[in-house]
Amino acid sequence: MARDLAPEVERLMRSRDANTKKKAALCSTRIVRKVPDLAENFMGLAASLLKEKHHGVLISAVQLCTELCKASKDALEYLRKNCIEGLVRILRDVSSSSYAPEYDVAGISDPFLHIRVLKLMRMLGQGDADCSEYMNDILAQVATKTESNKNAGNAILYECVETIMGIEATSGLRVLAINILGRFLSNRDNNIRYVALNILMRAIAVDTQAVQRHRVTILECVKDADASIRKRALELVFLLVNDTNVKPLTKELVDYLDVADPDFKEDLTAKICSIAEKFSQDKLWYLDQMFKVLSLAGKHVKDDVWHALIVVISNASELQGYSVRSLYTALQTYSEQGSLVRVAVWCIGEYGEMLVNNVGMLEAEGSITVTESDALDAVELGLSLYPADVTTRAMCLVALLKLSSRFPSMSERVKRIVSQNKENMVLELQQRSIEFGSIIQRHQSIRSSLLERMPVLDEATYLMKRASTTQASIPAYKPASAVTPGDLKFPNGLAKPAVTPLADLLDLSSDDATATTTASTTTAPSDFLQDLLGIGGTNLPTAGAPSSASTDILMDLLSIGSSPSQNGQLVPDLSLAQAEKKHVSAAPQLVSPVPEPVDLLGSLSSSTSVSGTKSATAVPQAVDLLDGLSSSTSVSAGLEDACPSITAFQSATLKITFDFRKQLGKPQESTIHATFTNMSSSTYTEFIFQAAVPKFIQLRLDPASGNIVPANGKGSVTQGFSVTNNQHGQKPLAMRIRMSYKVNGEDRLEQGQVSNFPPGL
Repeated sequence: MARDLAPEVERLMRSRDANTKKKAALCSTRIVRKVPDLAENFMGLAASLLKEKHHGVLISAVQLCTELCKASKDALEYLRKNCIEGLVRILRDVSSSSYAPEYDVAGISDPFLHIRVLKLMRMLGQGDADCSEYMNDILAQVATKTESNKNAGNAILYECVETIMGIEATSGLRVLAINILGRFLSNRDNNIRYVALNILMRAIAVDTQAVQRHRVTILECVKDADASIRKRALELVFLLVNDTNVKPLTKELVDYLDVADPDFKEDLTAKICSIAEKFSQDKLWYLDQMFKVLSLAGKHVKDDVWHALIVVISNASELQGYSVRSLYTALQTYSEQGSLVRVAVWCIGEYGEMLVNNVGMLEAEGSITVTESDALDAVELGLSLYPADVTTRAMCLVALLKLSSRFPSMSERVKRIVSQNKENMVLELQQRSIEFGSIIQRHQSIRSSLLERMPVLDEATYLMKRASTTQASIPAYKPASAVTPGDLKFPNGLAKPAVTPLADLLDLSSDDATATTTASTTTAPSDFLQDLLGIGGTNLPTAGAPSSASTDILMDLLSIGSSPSQNGQLVPDLSLAQAEKKHVSAAPQLVSPVPEPVDLLGSLSSSTSVSGTKSATAVPQAVDLLDGLSSSTSVSAGLEDACPSITAFQSATLKITFDFRKQLGKPQESTIHATFTNMSSSTYTEFIFQAAVPKFIQLRLDPASGNIVPANGKGSVTQGFSVTNNQHGQKPLAMRIRMSYKVNGEDRLEQGQVSNFPPGL
């Protein structure tokens, strides 16, 4: 019907009657919206209507032109050439026209026509420098002459600012627009302030410096009574933070945290923590800010944030004494903040002797007097205040166990406190209590080595796990944005890239080759607390086997109480003997399918030897995995040297060597150990190794030892992977490899083909 009636509507648009023209223009707008193909029929008529004097015809013509710009690129280009002068004239006339009661709103002449014209000018000027330059003068005139003390005037100013920010305006005009928004922020009307904050969030990408001038006003909006304005202002402040203003802005936000509404504290806390992590200029400043946040809003700090804080503390050896003293002091005042209690308890357990002996005092730090009994009191406080929090109570028990080694004179008191949980309804806490009591009472000889300080936690590894956990937690209903391969920055072997035909990527023949992505995905623990405390099942699943990692964040501290399944048989886990050097066979020891209950704290003979082929059909005797362990306990590895090493790849800057191992009884399977050496004078960062093999070969890569390759051959990165040649003896191994990395922030890529594999693989 629209197609049939369009010619009649065109005819009516040429009528001499103003009302008929207006109605025909409105009808044309609907026709173009329904049938965009007809847009070219109305372009000339729409441009001619902009010369009319009648208000109704003008506003209808502007609306028609706007719809034409949306419907057709040709119409957009036509109107840019033929309408800009007319629109500027209309805007100048309506801005300087005398009082007209028919179209006046609160003393502002024809605000509706103002706004319609400004919207159309924004569409025409977007991406077109010539049109934008023609509009600059009239936009500056509207921005300076329009009154801002009336709502109609503010509506025009808002649309004028939107137009200035949307076209290719001059920098001076943009500063003028941002200053108008700054005035909006001082307005009493919440709606005006809210829209100003919204535009400023977009404007910061265009002219950050101009927005920074209104930082004080924006900070005041963070303290506004209106929740929507508070939240939007906080997001804007987060965007304003840079290396030069991070300290004063963070101080303002932390000071406000103490008096902020409880409903707003969670958002405010998250932003402060993000700012502190992103812009921390030195670790001392970062620690101070985090301690303040934990003290004022520890209930609202998310787990991954305080986990990251513990990682930083473990890496800052010179600040560990300061940290434990600061946390102990804060704990005396803010013990109701759960996250503060957890971090403080962990630090007291690790660095209790530093707390008591005032080790690592800073110049500006005042000394405090803390006895061994006081340190135990702090941990016991955490147990008493959080009876229902399993994580906090478990961390307190671990801290108490460690303090029994740090403070031998307190062992009896520690044992007494720990034993209070022997009948706890939570099995995890009950088991810890019994096992820890046994360690304190019966295993004095190995307690000190067993309870040594945690090794330094690798920050890069934790950040990778945190990022992968964040990616995995994105709700399924959110559409995934398009990501190019270069956008994903993952360390070796720890994330699965987007599913793409890597065979083409590595230039392999599609007829006989498939590709294996960077590595088989490894399942990280659901909570990094497992890594921090050395707890939880960390055995990686073999290829094709389901992950055995528990989702419970509090697994057995000593990894003793779990028997990971391997090929259907149960194998005792000897991983707790961290002071002893063990070599455990990959070949499983056969035991009874349903073993009798085993006392894990019985007695284990020091002469126990496990063979790769020995089977045991009898029910195992009671053993104590902590008693009598010695270096004589050894197991055959089940692997033998198969072939000499080869240089798989060598360029002027990078050398890769492969070492080989063959598994007994499985000639088609090989284990390869790759070593990457940087021969250049620049360090390689974000190093990623990829490999592709033909279809008859199966490839599984393990995680690499790191993603930074030191310069000048002063270190290397290693990565293991296994290959299965399903046509062993008929076809040799073949592989294409690709290495990507960064040198001083610049992406580099090297690739090649490995064809010199030793025979027999």
